[in-house]
Amino acid sequence: MAAILRLNVGMKSIGEVAARFGVPAHVLRHWEAEGLLTPARAGNRRRYTDTDEHRVAAILVSKEAGLGLADIRAVLAAGSAPAREELLAAHRRRLEARLARTQAALDLLAGGPCPHDDIMTCPHFRGLLAERLPSDA
Repeated sequence: MAAILRLNVGMKSIGEVAARFGVPAHVLRHWEAEGLLTPARAGNRRRYTDTDEHRVAAILVSKEAGLGLADIRAVLAAGSAPAREELLAAHRRRLEARLARTQAALDLLAGGPCPHDDIMTCPHFRGLLAERLPSDA
């Protein structure tokens, strides 16, 4: 029994870690199933170390940056800084493309109320269309 107590010193339960990060416990179990976390076991109970908590924080930060679980797993498992940078650069390019699409949507809406009954006669709208029309090359 003493060995089990020593094993658990400084370790937290799944409920404690989930509460600390404001996520349901099933999310931590899912991340474990996805290969993102590998908490220790005391019998059939998961026990989380400070290192595990840093990994949870890294996962949450990565999710906020728009990375999916597969991408997060790849970034955390990258064997070198250049490999990790390549993965992050690819994600950055995807984000920039999404940002450009979002900016185009905002530009469309920024025209404000159009006084034209037929939107196709609105100069602002036609200007946005002109950017999308294929050129006669």
